This record gives sequence, C-alpha cells and structure tokens, in this order.
Amino acid sequence: MPSPRRYAVNLSILFTEVPFLERPQAAADAGFDAVESWWPWPTATPSQEEVDAFVQAIESAGVQLVGLNFFAGDMPGGDRGLFAWPEREEELRANIPVVVEIGRRLGCRAFNGLYGNRIDGVDAETADAQATTMLGEAAAAVAEIDGTVLIEPVSGTPAYPLKTAAEAVAVIDRVRAETGAENLGFLCDLYHLAANGDDVEAAVQTYGGRAAHVQIADNPGRGEPGTGDLDLDRYLDELAQQGYSGYVALEYKTTSTTTEGLDAWLPRAERSAGADSARSHA
Repeated sequence: MPSPRRYAVNLSILFTEVPFLERPQAAADAGFDAVESWWPWPTATPSQEEVDAFVQAIESAGVQLVGLNFFAGDMPGGDRGLFAWPEREEELRANIPVVVEIGRRLGCRAFNGLYGNRIDGVDAETADAQATTMLGEAAAAVAEIDGTVLIEPVSGTPAYPLKTAAEAVAVIDRVRAETGAENLGFLCDLYHLAANGDDVEAAVQTYGGRAAHVQIADNPGRGEPGTGDLDLDRYLDELAQQGYSGYVALEYKTTSTTTEGLDAWLPRAERSAGADSARSHA
C-alpha cells in the first residue's frame, strides 16, 4: 500500500470565508499542518510590515508553508505570470529577493514561477527567450536556500502557452540547457492537465518522476474530489509509485464553507502529514 498522503491547503482559494491572514490558523484548526499560497499581495514588492504580518500568521498558526508563487501580475484581471513578459522584467527582478526572504524565514522551498501569457506585440521567440533568462535568474536566487522553481501548465487562460505536461517539462529542459539551472521542477496540477485536455494518465506515467509538487481539484468544475469524474486516487497512487513523496496541495473551489467541503471527502484524521490513510475517498 502506498504511504499516507501529505496534504496542504492553498490559502488563496480555500478558507476564503475568513480574512487572508486568518486562514493559516483556520487551516490548522481544520487539522492541517501544511499550507501553500499564491502571491499574497497585489504588488511585487509589499512593505516589510506586510511581509512580517504574513510570516507571523504562518508561524503563529504552527503550519508549514510548502509552496509560494512569485508575483504573477493582476491575477483577477487575467495575468498569469511575468517571466515571459519583457516589459516587466525589472518588476519581477524586484520580486525575487522578497520571495527568497519569505522562503528563508518560513522554510519554504518550492516556488511557482507562472510563465506568463502571450502578450500582443511580443513574438513568441522573444517572450520565450525572456522567460528562459528570468527563470534562470529566479532559480539561481532560490538556490541560495535550496529552493526549486516550479513550472506548471495552466487552464482557463487561452493566452497562457503551457497547456500540457510535455510543454512544461520542455521549458524546464530549455532553461537547464541554456542557463545551467538544475533546480527547476514540474508542478503536476492534475486539474489543469485534465481541463486542458491533456492525457492525464500518459502525462503522469511519462513525467511523474519529474514532479516536484502536486496540486489537485476535480474536473469538470474545479471542485472537491468526488464532485467530478477525475480519478485522482489512481493518479496520485501512480505518482507515489514513481517516487513522489511531497505534499498534495488542495487547490480547488468549494460551494460551501471550506470545512463543510472538506468533511464531505477528507476525514480530519487524514489531513496532517503524519496521518494514516486508507485513501478510498478521492
């Protein structure tokens, strides 16, 4: 039997019924000991007071931050990263040391580098060259704290160029070849792969051994496991068989309160990293 799963809660999409800085404690109260987050602020360079408040909220709740996004622009407005956006390279460069500081203070070692949409007036070759340079710089910076830059396919945004596992891994290989950076990894988001029409089973079998982080939601709908028809248990077991032992991050939308949604599929006893789980629920 595969080892019990280690779950983490995405604070940006779950526990939204409480203010953001209260969500780490809400996750802890719900039985989790690990969390992840998109970039918590609308700017690349929040004030030191804002950073300190975020760090204190995580530390006070006694949870481990296991994933953090780089600043990705105006996410509600449709932006999906700055790495392939030449006009915003200095903004991204200013963000990188803030990410490193938070990672150092909280022991976080996985950092999601959303690639960036195709931008009108910027040809793909130029954008990809920019992304290669900036991902290399980010990888070099987080290497100082033994961090990994994550690359993921994303759904729901036609302008985002990475739709499949193969496309994400190709970026990782290109950055490694052209910059020498070794600390990039595949973020295997099973929902995004399915929503994009990728062959999830083939993707997991082919690239599961390169997964550095995993996120889940059911498909269609991006809801809790069990609300769609994605065989999450099977894919997570396959990832485990290929050696993935990291966290499975819950990055789904719920139509109820977060706790009510969790109670429908994930018993409290299975929510912490040390939980014993038969895992027949997803």
